[in-house]
Amino acid sequence: MDLQGKTNKAAVYASPGTTEIKVVELEIPQPGPGQVLVRLDLAVCKNSWTYLRYPTPPNQIGGHEGIGEVVSIGENVDASIVGKRVGIKWINSTCGECEFCLASLDASCPTLTVSGYYTPGTFQQYCLAAANYVTPIPDNMASEAAAPLLCGGMTVWSALKKADVKPAQWVVIPGAGGGLGHIAIQFVKNSYKAHVIAIDDSAKEEFCMKLGADTFLDFRKYTDDELAKAVKDATGGAGAHVVLVTTGSQKSYDQAIALLRPGGKMVCVGIPEGEETPIRGVVASHITTKQKQVIGSAVGSLAETAECLAAAGRGEAKVEVRVMKLEKLGEIFKDMEGGKLQGRVVLDLS
Repeated sequence: MDLQGKTNKAAVYASPGTTEIKVVELEIPQPGPGQVLVRLDLAVCKNSWTYLRYPTPPNQIGGHEGIGEVVSIGENVDASIVGKRVGIKWINSTCGECEFCLASLDASCPTLTVSGYYTPGTFQQYCLAAANYVTPIPDNMASEAAAPLLCGGMTVWSALKKADVKPAQWVVIPGAGGGLGHIAIQFVKNSYKAHVIAIDDSAKEEFCMKLGADTFLDFRKYTDDELAKAVKDATGGAGAHVVLVTTGSQKSYDQAIALLRPGGKMVCVGIPEGEETPIRGVVASHITTKQKQVIGSAVGSLAETAECLAAAGRGEAKVEVRVMKLEKLGEIFKDMEGGKLQGRVVLDLS
């Protein structure tokens, strides 16, 4: 497909660090060696991570979850991929050869590129991606259902694998009603056959219970000590086997260690904004004597993304989405800032 000199609609960050968005017409990029050009149908709205070393440049095209059809390829790419429906993820490309890539720790590749961060992202109608890092979308999955799994879904899938959750164990999920948390509830219940204690604001209680949570705790109603006691009471007195911190709240991290039983695991997923602060309670004496583990988990690997999509295709998780037009992106970001969103917003790029 010859798109030389043609333009496409894209949403750019007009003033990074704010919710100001501009929708502009940009020239459609041409794929280079090892790249494919994907005509995107859908992209997913999600808050950007703020721990990255440098600020996002003005007029950067955002977005890091998107699905569309491969319409053009560069050199050294197998032509059979043209016409295939694929997904573009947070990680746009990796080297595929370092010790971290070979160990399925793709997010630690020293040469990775990130969609929407110094690499044009998925808030546009045509997007470049590495041919060897796009994810094939199963035929039985609608694009709007699959798109949010390309970051949020496979992130919690990877975290639960690292936690080695067993059937009938107790998993506490702070931020359970959010974009990651609501997917995690479903995977814990349906893929791992374990129990869930959902922690969030009371406005999300009905949502979490509908998804399968066994117990809901409104974090606003408890002191730290009271929250730990409530978790122990719900788990027969011992505490949780796993705390999966999906929220970017420092307070959730500071509370997490006390929610665990001896031998329990805290899995760190969400990243708090602002100045980095040590996690309260993660001290050698407590970790050692109670034999607890603190596990870091970034986004999942290429292989884990495929596993996540397969599990969702079996009905083990369904992302709560609403579809909106690209031009509404600024309003959506404001709702995010106000904590008004449940699940995910899928952007229609047509």
